[in-house]
Amino acid sequence: HEKINDLRLRALCQGRALPSCVRATHTCAPKLLDTMPQIQYSEKYYDDIFEYRHVVLPPDIAKLLPKGRLLSETEWRGLGVQQSRGWVHYAIHRPEPHIMLYRRTLNYGQPALTDAANKANQQ
Repeated sequence: HEKINDLRLRALCQGRALPSCVRATHTCAPKLLDTMPQIQYSEKYYDDIFEYRHVVLPPDIAKLLPKGRLLSETEWRGLGVQQSRGWVHYAIHRPEPHIMLYRRTLNYGQPALTDAANKANQQ
């Protein structure tokens, strides 16, 4: 038996499907859902320009975060964070780096964004 690597375990725990060859050979994998900590998502909160939310990573995922830099959408999705489109990892809360801070413009996906929102999102 091959060992299931950490990324596959995280994918399983985030509800993503494992490749059929892994599912077929690792019947114990579904039981891991009950024992592995889950990513926690806050409710959204708002100001005049953005909506915000924070995401709390369990320790086994948090240790994979690169130090001192923001993550691209591809990177945070690769860690198992699941959100709708438009969210940007915009800040690091240094005392608690396992809490990821996200924002997106209010009314994201609607055709007309305010000039202030467009400028702020490009910073």
